[in-house]
Amino acid sequence: MKKYKIALLPGDGIGPEIAQEARKVLAAIEVRGQMEFECAEAAFGGAAYMQTGRAFPEQTMEICDAADAILKGPIGLSKEEADQIPIDEQPERGALLPMRRRYDTFANYRPVYLPKGLAHFSPLKAEVVGDGIDLLMIRELVGGLYFGHKERGKDDAGRRYVRETLEYDEVQIARILHVAFGEAQKRKRVLHNVHKSNVLLSSVLWNQVLEEVAGEYPQVEVRHIIVDAAATALCLDPRQFDVMVMENMMGDILSDLGGGILGSLGLMPSACVGPDKAYYEPAHGSAPDIAGRGIANPYSMIGSVALMLETSFGRVEEARAVWSALEGVFADGYATADLAVEGATVLDTAGFGDKVVERLRA
Repeated sequence: MKKYKIALLPGDGIGPEIAQEARKVLAAIEVRGQMEFECAEAAFGGAAYMQTGRAFPEQTMEICDAADAILKGPIGLSKEEADQIPIDEQPERGALLPMRRRYDTFANYRPVYLPKGLAHFSPLKAEVVGDGIDLLMIRELVGGLYFGHKERGKDDAGRRYVRETLEYDEVQIARILHVAFGEAQKRKRVLHNVHKSNVLLSSVLWNQVLEEVAGEYPQVEVRHIIVDAAATALCLDPRQFDVMVMENMMGDILSDLGGGILGSLGLMPSACVGPDKAYYEPAHGSAPDIAGRGIANPYSMIGSVALMLETSFGRVEEARAVWSALEGVFADGYATADLAVEGATVLDTAGFGDKVVERLRA
């Protein structure tokens, strides 16, 4: 029996609630797939800072280092809570960015998927959604503004200033483009390159490198689109896209828009993949306003389990079973509070997880 070590980081807000549902699914997969998951839970984010004084404690690093993959819940605090923590230890700066840097998880996969049977969840018109939405955003995750040089202070006139640098080199750009071309080649062989070369020199270099990399993938058609036009196009006609590739901040913004056209960020799991290790997480935030109420949608957390099964462990059949179970719960007329529509039976967090497990065991 194959054993996999998973670092489970519940995170903040609704994180522990949806992480519990991921545990249920892993237990059901163990029985189904003749495998064993050894989950080591560790504090990460705001909760970790409150416990240890570090958002990414040394003990958590050690657990992650020893794991085959990392399954992470959302992190983040309310503004009032965040203001009580030193800026450099606030969850995103003190935990998330250091994790990405530590494991060089440069490739972020964000599937934006809504089959025809669930199209009613989308706020877009039925004729726009058509037979459903199925696109993949590939986001560079360890470069750009988020990781460039940062400086703040006062100038000679006593005015406060901040300076942040958008930094990329050709190697960083090329490796994420190879990932995107590879995914496009496996799908419809169309790659939308999202950029801002009419303003940003970083995008000029990005496009130059893309032209070089594209020569290795002659069967993939490249379509260039300015990032603001891409945002508009995602709302007006998302079906024109299949694989989209973009730099870090553009991907951060557009992927949340992807959740919007589905009807909820609760429908967006993600994979963050590096050369040696990957972590998997919901694309949404920690929703501290509903934490503890048992109404959070665990779809993205459970979907992240499916991505982990396929990407890190190569268990394609089990991953497909999880996706099928998730879709099946919705198809049976159930929904969580964020997706409640007329006629649906609304489930709480645990109830949704139980239904997924029922379908897996069936």
